[in-house]
Amino acid sequence: MSKIILNIPNDIKSEFEGYDYIILWLNQHREIVNKEIIFNFSRVTFLEANLCALLGTIFEILEANGNKLGVINIQPQVETILRKNEFLFPFGYNKIDDSYHTALIYKKFTPNDDVSFYAYIQEQLLSKPQFPSHSEKLGKEITRNVFEIYENARTHGKCDYIHTCGQFFPKKIDKPLHFTIVDKGHNIKQNVSIYLEKDVDATDAIEWAMIKGNTTKTGDTSGGLGLAVIFDFIKLNKGKIQVISSDGFYEFNRGKVVTKKLKSIFEGTIVNIKFNLNDPNHYSLVNEEDDFENIF
Repeated sequence: MSKIILNIPNDIKSEFEGYDYIILWLNQHREIVNKEIIFNFSRVTFLEANLCALLGTIFEILEANGNKLGVINIQPQVETILRKNEFLFPFGYNKIDDSYHTALIYKKFTPNDDVSFYAYIQEQLLSKPQFPSHSEKLGKEITRNVFEIYENARTHGKCDYIHTCGQFFPKKIDKPLHFTIVDKGHNIKQNVSIYLEKDVDATDAIEWAMIKGNTTKTGDTSGGLGLAVIFDFIKLNKGKIQVISSDGFYEFNRGKVVTKKLKSIFEGTIVNIKFNLNDPNHYSLVNEEDDFENIF
C-alpha cells in the first residue's frame, strides 16, 4: 500500500468561506483509493473543534475507499483540543481532562444508535453549566428537535454514520457554543426534489425544509429538519443556524437569512447551531408560565 500525505488546511471556521474551502478540498481528494493517507496538521494553528464532525465525515469517506488513515505534526494547542474532545482516540492518543468544560465530545453514531444520541444531547449539550437557563419542558423540546436532525439523517440520508461534535468559546463576547451534526448520505436537494417531483435548487430546497410544517415525510418516515422550537429559541437567544447540503448554504443569524452557493457539492448535510451562552434570560414554552422575560 503506497503512502500519500494530505495537508489539513489551517484556520477553517464555521462560516461560508470555511465550508466552501473544506468541501472543495474534500472533493479534490475523495477519489483516492487503497492508499495509506497521512493527514499532516503542521499548518493548523487553530481549529474550531466543532468542525471535527465534518473532519470525521471526511475521514469516513476516505476509509470507505479502502484507505488506511494516520495523522502527523499536530501543534500542541490543537492536539490538546482534539484530545479533550476525543477526536484523536482512533489514532492512539489518550484523553486530556476538560477541566473548563469547553469541549463537546466527538462521536459518530450509527443509524441504530438513537438511545445513545439522545443521551449525548442531554449530557454534552444541555447539561453545560453555562447553557442558557430554560424550563424542563423546553429542554425536552430542544432535545426532541436536535434528535429530529439525527432522525432525518438516518432515514433520508441513508448514511452509515452521523457525526457530532461541539465547542464552547468562553473568551468571546457572546460566549458561543457551536454544535455540529454531519452525515454523508443523500442531501436535502435530492430529497426535496424527489418529494416535489421537480428539480429544486439546493438553497431553495434548504429554505423549503426550514419552513415549519414542510416535510418530505411519508408514512412513518420522518422528514423536514425539525428545527421549529430551536429556531424560535435561537431568535431570542441571538444565536445562529447554518445548514449546508449539496451546493447550498443557508444561514439564519440575528433575524436575517443569507443563502449562498458553494463552489462544489457536499454529498450529505451539515447542520451547525450556535447558541449564545452570554445570555442571562430564562426561557420556557409559551404554554407554561407567563412570568418569564422571554417565552415562546
